[in-house]
Amino acid sequence: MSETTGTGTGAQQGPFGKGVKQRDQIKMSPSEIDEFIKGWHTMNCATMNHDGTIHLVAMWYGFLEGCPALETKAKSQKVANLRRNPQITCLIEDGDKYEELRGVEMVGTAEIVEDPDRIFELGVSVFERTSGTTYTPDMKPFVDVMLNKRVVVKINVDKYVSWDHRKLGAGS
Repeated sequence: MSETTGTGTGAQQGPFGKGVKQRDQIKMSPSEIDEFIKGWHTMNCATMNHDGTIHLVAMWYGFLEGCPALETKAKSQKVANLRRNPQITCLIEDGDKYEELRGVEMVGTAEIVEDPDRIFELGVSVFERTSGTTYTPDMKPFVDVMLNKRVVVKINVDKYVSWDHRKLGAGS
């Protein structure tokens, strides 16, 4: 990607290129974002600590009521932060080379879910995604153990930011 300096339409060449705006070229469509998020990835989640620093953790995730969500210890730092300030930013990314980089940033608010039925629903989603198997009732004890002393953080996304460097055609 290029970086430009200056303002207005007469952007000057920056240290990383010729001032070419490639943002529109690499942005994912809503369906591409949906497909990417539903793939198997680890999600990095950032919340604000009481002292204004960022608390950043990598989490496995699933879906609750169509939204990305994660299960976590009820007394975790991220939950304490979200009870104080529900703002959350999450990042899912992929790629090992520049021309392969792609990702989705989700900015929104978190809902702490403590209802056992909704927690179990998310538990099944995470279990299926991490195990690669379809949930059956005989798996309930495994999901129950996974959810012991847990709550769900449901991410209500207000804004997506996405990129897919493969759209630039470099390296092909």
